Parts: sequence; structure tokens; C-alpha cells
Amino acid sequence: MTSTNQQTPAPARSGARLPLLDVLRGVAVMGTLGTNVWLFAAPGAEAGIIFVPDTIGPMTAFREDPSAATLAQGLFAFAANGKFLALLTLLFGVGLAIQFRSAARRGGRWPGPYKWRALFLFAEGLVHFTLVFAADVLMGYAVASIAVAWLLSRASRVRNAVMWTAAALHLAFVGLVTAALLSEPDPRGAEVPPGAVELYADGGYLEQVAFRLDNALLFRAEPIITFALMVFMFLLGVRLFRAGTFGDDGTGRRIRGRLLVWGLGIGVPVNLATSLAGSDLFMLDRYVAAPVVGLGLVGAVGWIVDRADPAGRAVTAVSSLGRMAMSGYVAQNVVCVLVCYGFGLGLASRLAGTGPWWVMGLWASVCALLLTASTLWLRRFRTGPLEALQKTVLAGVPERRRVIG
Repeated sequence: MTSTNQQTPAPARSGARLPLLDVLRGVAVMGTLGTNVWLFAAPGAEAGIIFVPDTIGPMTAFREDPSAATLAQGLFAFAANGKFLALLTLLFGVGLAIQFRSAARRGGRWPGPYKWRALFLFAEGLVHFTLVFAADVLMGYAVASIAVAWLLSRASRVRNAVMWTAAALHLAFVGLVTAALLSEPDPRGAEVPPGAVELYADGGYLEQVAFRLDNALLFRAEPIITFALMVFMFLLGVRLFRAGTFGDDGTGRRIRGRLLVWGLGIGVPVNLATSLAGSDLFMLDRYVAAPVVGLGLVGAVGWIVDRADPAGRAVTAVSSLGRMAMSGYVAQNVVCVLVCYGFGLGLASRLAGTGPWWVMGLWASVCALLLTASTLWLRRFRTGPLEALQKTVLAGVPERRRVIG
């Protein structure tokens, strides 16, 4: 088997943080909110995941109503849909690679204690799904990470084979679903049932929790159908990390430059075409074209960070959010639930039919809140609250020593 030193060229000093990774995580957290905020604000809220799966399709409505408001909503949703989820998934794979490297340097077993970390992540996701938001990503990440974690100690040819097989399976599945949708004219023209709309506009909190649990399998469809994509993106994140993509040296800049050119140069035109084509191509739009753009975002954000003041307020704020990404991800959903749903402020119902501007304003306000709160929090504490909880719970897990490789 290939040794650890051969598998894991160090892209940074031992124990050193990679500043770009923190910024990318912060960007990814805010970007995922750019998609989810439309679910919170829509009639029936998260129930649209079940009844109208393409309800957040970016540009479809603009073809029927080419107004300024619809164009603004379409462009906003197009910029967010699927791209930052792909970026977040890629960065989770990078995190796995960093944990593997850390374990290797300590001479620890692998996956070893990581199994408990994944279990804790799954439990966090289950609580988040049940009590806050049905479109949770943490549970899916936890399950996929177990398979990928095991692969990190295998030979590179094994990882590459699994990575490209996962990509092929994902593309084949998306192709079959897309062909089926194209064979029938608009088979999913349904709307969210009035009962579900009323539930989120006027229903109680416990009723919404019960609704999520009653429809748990349907709500969990996305991580199930994109499992192969998650495995591919995790392993791609590992590969990019080990190649030095996120370092502040010439190698990192060169790789990020290629990602910028190819990811945005190819991904954006293709993604725009699939968005304008309508709901029948929503699988291609969100799960094929958008991840390509997500790779371009690594290059684009890297290009900006390379030229920005590392101690500037903007970089510091986004980096702070990235350092407590899990806390920020959950917090933004809690805030939107309290603002939009009927048991809270109920703005989704009160402002229904007033246009998209308030939704974009909500996104900007929540992002500003997260950036400010995370910056202030990290001035006093070393990690975010959920990160600290995870560290405390897992601190009692014993680690058996064994050289990896």
C-alpha cells in the first residue's frame, strides 16, 4: 500500500490553517442560504421539496413573466442554485483530507475515532432536520463521509476508480431521469396543496415537526439520489487539497486559475442554458452544470482573496463565518424559520404576492447578521458553539495509535 507521505503531500505547514478554506466555507454557507431562502419564503415553505421539486428553478418563471422583479429573482436564484451546495460538498471532502493528515501525523488509527465524528454529525443533522429544516445536508454528508473516510487510507488508484465510477453512475442516473421527464410534457405541474400552505402560514411548530417526520423519506430524497455525487465531490475535494489547490503559493494560484477559467467558462453557459430550458432539465441544471460552476467558484474566490487585504473587515468577517460554518449553517435556518413561518413573524404569509425584493433583503440581512455575530463570537471564543459542542462530546473518545499506511 502506498505510504502516507506518498499519498498526502503537505500543502501547508503542520498545524497551519489555510485562510482561503475559511473564506470559501463562509461563502458556501451564505450561498446555500441564497437557495434555501426561497423555500422559506414560498407558499408551503419546505413542503415544496415534495410537491414541486423544481420550485426554486431559477429562470423558468422569467420566460412567462419578463418583468424586472422576475428577472431579479431569476438571476439571484440562478447564481445560487446548486453551486454553493456543490462548493460546500467539495469543502467537506477537503475537511476529511485535513483530518486524515492530522491523524497520520499523530500516528492514529484511521478511520478510527472519525466514525464517532460522523455519527455525531448524523445526530446533529437528524436534530436539525426534525426541529428546524427539512433540507438538511448534514445527515447525507455523515453517511457519505464514512465510505470516503475508509478510502483515504487506500491506494490512489482505488480512490480514483471509485471517484470516476461515482461520477459515471451519477451522470447515468441524471440522464435517465431527464430522459423520462422529456418524454412526458411537464409531468410535475403540481402546486403545494392548500393544507401544506396553511400549515406553514398558520400551523403550530409541533405540527410542522410532525409533518417532517411523516414525510421524512420524501424530504430525504435529495441526499439519496445524489449520494454518488457526494462521494465524487468528497474525493475530488481530497484530490484538490493534496494537489495544493488551497495554498497561497504559486501551485495553488495556478490550479485555482485553471478552475476559474474552466469552471466558469464552461459551467456558466451550460448552466444558463439548462436553467432557461425549463423544469424538465432541472436535474441537469442543479446536479451537473451547477457543480461545474462550483469548481469555478473556488478559482473566483481564490482570485479575490489573493488580491484582498487578509486583515480587512470583509475577509475577516467571511473567514470568521467559515471557521464556524456548522453553527452558521444551522443558525441561518433557525433565523429564517422564525422570520418566515406562522408561529414566528409569519412574513412569508404576510408578504406573499409582494414580489421577490423582500426575500433578497432577508437573505442580505441574515448574511449580515451571521458575519457580524461570527466575528464577535470568535473574538471571545476559539470555535463556534456547535463546533465546541462536537469537540467536547468527542473529547472522551479514545484514540488507538497505529501508523497509517
